[in-house]
Amino acid sequence: MNRVVNYYNQFDEWGRLDREPIEFKVNWHYINRYLPAGGRILDNGAGPGKYSMKLAEKGFRVTVTDLTPRFVRMAEERAEELGLRTQFDGFYAADARWLSELDDHQFDAVLMLGPMYHLQEEPDRIQAVKELYRVTKAEGIVFVAFMPRQRHMLSSLLAPENWKPNHSSHKIKEFMQTGCFNHEDAGRFTGAYYFNIEEIQPFMERQGFEPLALIGSNVGTFLSGEALTYWRDKGEEEKITDLLIDKASDPYLLGASSHLLYIGKKKL
Repeated sequence: MNRVVNYYNQFDEWGRLDREPIEFKVNWHYINRYLPAGGRILDNGAGPGKYSMKLAEKGFRVTVTDLTPRFVRMAEERAEELGLRTQFDGFYAADARWLSELDDHQFDAVLMLGPMYHLQEEPDRIQAVKELYRVTKAEGIVFVAFMPRQRHMLSSLLAPENWKPNHSSHKIKEFMQTGCFNHEDAGRFTGAYYFNIEEIQPFMERQGFEPLALIGSNVGTFLSGEALTYWRDKGEEEKITDLLIDKASDPYLLGASSHLLYIGKKKL
């Protein structure tokens, strides 16, 4: 996982969500809809903690974990800056496959919005979700992010030189068979795994979760800067965002979104 940590050490994840505000707004809308009334929440793979801060502001007790120590430090510093430190029960640099610092059945809800992007081996994906199951209370709610294979195929076709080695039909076909993507250029997004959309809910169900929803977090990334400027200049950016929120669960649009949000409940 060193190459993944190295990538995120030079990546501005907080800024990415600012640059792609539709993703954050869509996710937060659905997270907020399904959150329990109160309790303890784990933000597992929290990055610098953008969702964690929103959860703390709502009064939840929050625990932060992330594979990248730099992000964990950033999240703790941001909590201090915002006067939210007392809402947090801990900040841990931890691999989602081994959450040894955390007790069984500890959390009323868990966010896992990143770890599944970088587990290329099936046993590792299963282990991460088993840990998710272990630390979640019975009937607790989980929010798990996935990247769909279909969208990355389209991205590769649209900008092949940006997604090497997916700049040949042979490599794109190979990617569609394996779901694994390792960028050819140093310092780029790498060590990634993309799910087939139809496999997500069965995969989670086999690990003990009942599906509640599957939504497209950022269909809006298909909008170019020019298109976004058009809607903003018309004063309709908020209405477009509301439209994308409303259509986020449309199964025919899921493959157009570069990130998906699975929402489920731990079975008894």
